[in-house]
Order: sequence, then structure tokens, then C-alpha cells
Amino acid sequence: MSAFWCESAVVAVDGGPAAAGAALASVRLDVRDGRIATITPGAEPQPGDQVLKGVIFPTAANAHSHAFHRILRGRTHDGRGDFWVWREQMYRSAGELTPEAYEKLATAVFAEMVVAGFSSVAEFHYVHHQPDGAPYSEPHAMELALARAAVAAGIRLTLLDTLYLAGGIGTPLSAEQARFGDADVHAWLKRLASLRSEIARSFPPEMVGVGAALHSVRGVPDKDLAVVAAQLPKDMPLHIHLSEQPAENEACLKAYGVTPAALLARHGLLSQRLSAVHATHLTEGDIALLGNAGATVVMCPSTEADLADGIGPARALSDAGATIALGTDQHAVIDPWIEMRTLEHGERLGSGQRGRFSPRELLQAATDAAAGSMATPIAPSALEVGVVCDLMAVDPGSARTAGSEALQFPFSATASDVTDVVIAGELVASNGIHRRLGPPGRLLTEALKDFS
Repeated sequence: MSAFWCESAVVAVDGGPAAAGAALASVRLDVRDGRIATITPGAEPQPGDQVLKGVIFPTAANAHSHAFHRILRGRTHDGRGDFWVWREQMYRSAGELTPEAYEKLATAVFAEMVVAGFSSVAEFHYVHHQPDGAPYSEPHAMELALARAAVAAGIRLTLLDTLYLAGGIGTPLSAEQARFGDADVHAWLKRLASLRSEIARSFPPEMVGVGAALHSVRGVPDKDLAVVAAQLPKDMPLHIHLSEQPAENEACLKAYGVTPAALLARHGLLSQRLSAVHATHLTEGDIALLGNAGATVVMCPSTEADLADGIGPARALSDAGATIALGTDQHAVIDPWIEMRTLEHGERLGSGQRGRFSPRELLQAATDAAAGSMATPIAPSALEVGVVCDLMAVDPGSARTAGSEALQFPFSATASDVTDVVIAGELVASNGIHRRLGPPGRLLTEALKDFS
């Protein structure tokens, strides 16, 4: 058993839900097998305790990531940086990935996430094969590279192996998309089952799990959605890019006579295990479908702003019964606090009203709601006995947070204020430095040399 003494910590109180947490002073946490065994507020530190200064929160979970998109940061804005500039760079970067280069890059990206306060990530992964589409001699080479990178960085990984069969509705994969695809949906299901077995043999289940993803209704034909609905194991998380752009909706309506959300409903794919990513351009009927299904909607506000996707109907979705979670997608920034307030700021800009989401709702979106979409343990939005000991310490006296109430840090803090990160009871990062790997900036600088 180990223990942490926290100067202050956000703790679930009065037997209520984690969302009812309060910032309490002098909190001692006993930790057994990576989980919180006891919580004692108002305690004195004991000999051997690890001392955490500042305000201690549960770590954040990143519900949508494309690790290789980190290459694009600050490199897609030539001229006015329209969508085609971004797309050209994205495909060029995808084409340059090798298992070795991807492991190196992903290790750096995951280390950047850890020092920012993330302890888990859902990696929406579709770069499966060699650039010409031929499998590697080790058929899971790219996937295992990502799993090794996560273990090296100490972050919990849900590897979302993605089905990607078409370049658009009725359009085959292009040459630059060839490495994303499989022969057909049955080949993907077979490879997915093999990957799941290999990951279970090779990695601790509490650190690496496998889920499934459908790239989009543009990338998975209607007939194949039916196969997925019938044959995908029911215990696997399922994610999909949904209604990110109006053109997707228009193509789906033209081809199938329904919106993307309604197409998923037609096949019985809307459920609590589904995470719909972006969901920016929805009809009122789509909102009702997602809400009635209890689906999770993963919004990535910094990416949606960077790509000019638009402001999604987060408040309406939440009111309808959907769970709102947060992700960093293309990593324009990697900062859970910025994603929290950018979600609220988008709502305010779209509605002309303040207070669309409370600070506690934003914390939930970044913690248990995001982790709930994954295949790894869930950390709630306030510390509780029995949950994984995943903690981040935030400086309450920085130039950004000074004077802020702790539970209102979603409107003032940034990742620069995260001073310590603990995952499974182990201190893994301090003051922006990964304790095993070193400064993420150095790791990223070295990894990015492999890409044009």
C-alpha cells in the first residue's frame, strides 16, 4: 500500500454522486493495487506519504484521438489554410507512417497527453497496412506499435480499430487511402478478433483494451453496417464520426433517404455503447435519436474550431439524454481544461447565453463521461473509494488560476497549471516533464524529424 497527502482534493461527499464533489483540505489517500482504498479529509501527512501540492482532481480522459494528426499542428495554415491545405498535409503524413516511426511519434504524443493531465485515451486508428494496402508481415504491426507507445507513456489506451472501406458513398478508396482499408467487412471482423486476442495476451487489460470504430457512413457502405450490427461483439465500445460536415448529411440523404444518425438507427447501431464523434450538424430528429438511445457524443471543440466544422448542439443533446464527452482529435491543442471551456464558449457564441454547462458538467464531460466511452477503467469527476488512483494536481496560484474557486477551474486553468500527474498510484509526470521519458517537447521534436 502507498499513500498520497493532498493539500486540497476534489472529493465526492455525503454519499452523493461524483458530480457533487467538493474541494476539501488536507486529504490523505491510501492506495492499494492502483486504486483508492481510503480517503481521509483533514488529515496530517504520515511518514512516507507522497505530498501533492495544489488542488487534486481526477485525471481527464481523451475520448477521441488521431495520434498522427499531431504532425499537423501549426503546419496547415499556408495562405489562408483552407480545408484542402489541411487535407493534403494529413494524407501526406499518413503516407509516411511506418510502425517504427508511429511508435516513436505516438509515444511522444501520449507523453504530451500525460503531462497535460490525461490518463486515458481512445485512439481512433485506421492506418492499418502498408501504403499500397498490403498487410505487414506482422498483421498488427501498426496497432501493436500504438499499444507499446501507450505503455511507454503510462497512459491507458482503448485502441479503436476502424473499419474504413470506401472513400465516399459509392466511391472506392483512393490510392492515398489504400492503407486504411480491408478486403471487406468480414476481413476486418476477422482481423479485429485476432487483434483483440493479441492485445489481451500481450498487455495488461487495465492499461490496453480494444474497441471498434466505423470511420463514418461515408467510409462504411450501408450493407456493411448491417453486418457490423449483426456480428460485432456486444461488449466492445463502438465509435463513429457522425455528421461532421453538411456534405456528409447531403450525401447520406441522397443515397439512403435518411440522415447518418437515422441510418445507424435503421441498423440498430444506436445504443449506450455507441460514441458519435463531432455530431456537429444534426436535425432535431437526430438529436432525439441519439438522446433516446443514451449514446455518448464526443465533441472536440478545439479541432472543430480549427477545421471550421461548426458548433454542435451539445446542450440540446445533453437535454435529450445523450452523454457529452470531450476529445482532442487532431491535437491542435492537448489540454483538457481548454477543451472544457471551449465547449461552453461555443455554446455561448451559438446561443447568446451564458451558463449553458456548469463547471461540474464540464468536469464530467472531461472525466467519467469520456472514460465511459472506453474499454479501460473509469475515473469519476471527484475522488471516490474504489476507483483507480488517477490524479492531477493543479496550481491554484498561477497567473491564470489565482483567485479562482477550485471547482471553477474549467474557466481559468490550462495544462500549464498541471504540476503532477498520478496514474494507477504512480507519479508519472511533474511540472510538464514525464518522469520516465523526459520533456514531451524534446520527444516530439525528435519524432517529427521522420515526417516532411
